[in-house]
Amino acid sequence: MRLMPVTDAMFLWGESRETPMHIGGINLYTLPDGVDETEWLHEQLALLRQSEGLRRPFSEVLKLTPFGQYGPIRLEPDRDIDMHYHVRAAALPKPGRYREMFELASRLHSGLLDRTRPLWEITLISGLPNRQIATFKKVHHALMDGAASIHFYNSMLSADPGERRAASPLSVEAYEAYKRLFPPPKKPARPSLTDIKAIGDFLKEQWGNSVGVTKAMNQYLAAMFGIGGEGLATPFAGVPRTSFNRNITGARRFVAQSWSLERVRAMGKAYDGTINDAVLGMCAGAMRKYLQSLNELPDKPLKAMAPVSIRPKDDIDSGNSVASVTANLATHIDDPATRMAMIQESMNSAKAQLRAMTAAQIQLYTAITSFPMMLTALTRTADKFPAYSVTISNVPGPREQMYWNGARLDGMYPASIPVDGMAMNITQVSNFRNIDFGITACRRSVPHAQRMIDYLEEALVELEAAAGIKKGK
Repeated sequence: MRLMPVTDAMFLWGESRETPMHIGGINLYTLPDGVDETEWLHEQLALLRQSEGLRRPFSEVLKLTPFGQYGPIRLEPDRDIDMHYHVRAAALPKPGRYREMFELASRLHSGLLDRTRPLWEITLISGLPNRQIATFKKVHHALMDGAASIHFYNSMLSADPGERRAASPLSVEAYEAYKRLFPPPKKPARPSLTDIKAIGDFLKEQWGNSVGVTKAMNQYLAAMFGIGGEGLATPFAGVPRTSFNRNITGARRFVAQSWSLERVRAMGKAYDGTINDAVLGMCAGAMRKYLQSLNELPDKPLKAMAPVSIRPKDDIDSGNSVASVTANLATHIDDPATRMAMIQESMNSAKAQLRAMTAAQIQLYTAITSFPMMLTALTRTADKFPAYSVTISNVPGPREQMYWNGARLDGMYPASIPVDGMAMNITQVSNFRNIDFGITACRRSVPHAQRMIDYLEEALVELEAAAGIKKGK
């Protein structure tokens, strides 16, 4: 039995029927030549349904006190786990297009996870053409963030198309084999209370945290009230109310698409920016077009919450290790190049602020600045006092072609969490030569989310043209 950290429990506190707090997504695969599809599917189902030797958190169930989710939350092994409940099979109706696959994913992502069971589910999806199959996994955000999910996927995948694994990807055996690929994390020695130097270092660290966070808060408040802040964008201040800022229902729409990673990288480089800058530019242009189609483009810029991983490279065990920054999407500006410059200015200011703090300081700073947003979420007033317009997240994924027991990984399309006041979430995962976008939205508040796919392509073309990138280059 282990105690759940408060930073993880916050995702349980914020959950309701309208706002399920799980993440997940579709992995798309192509079966190898010469393999019988039905036989392969049955083998993978049997592998995933192995109940012996499950790793945490897949083996754990919540244990609450009389105070419920607001008291100490513990995770304990589930002695009666029903693997047939957690690992399911679904066949798409004909003609088995991606449209039907994304519609199934939309329904699967809409339902709450059962808190009396371990908080995860995997569905193996068949019925696609061209020998393709898919998996849809969802796991509660209290247990895993995006980076932890990528570690899970990496532990089940291999760069060798001929490799076949006998261990379940949910097992301790598979997890420990994956961990051996990383150097052991450095664990500082625990000093005794009589160690005067250690006590002094501890007090110095706490003082440093206070000073660092105070400096960051001063910059944050100056930017919020328009009296400084060196280009830093902040939540709430000047965020316009649009269709994206409505309170949401529990029904989801999930759509996805892939773009060439090299193409997106080249566009960002043309503006002396990063892939993340390029993605934000695409999303800004697409959201601008979406609101124009509804005749509700505001004269103030939309703002995005951009999660940032603060997980050390050798940390693959933490459930959540994330902060967030604010990106000014400059959607009120017609010129794509000028818009991109404003996006980059806000992101460069945010990155500079984070670089000046330690990971502990960033966590404290994020907790303080996130409190007003948590308050509006709990009181369901986020539609009246929007902190942001959208969440846009970029998660690094595999850097080479990967396979799952011989099946080639073709796409990793992440599904994430819309919330009241932010009815759409756009998350991307870099996957070998592609960058895979997953858009998760409230069906009622953003009824035409599928249009965003076309708008993202149009925005990319406009940014390429403004940078002088010739078509096909």
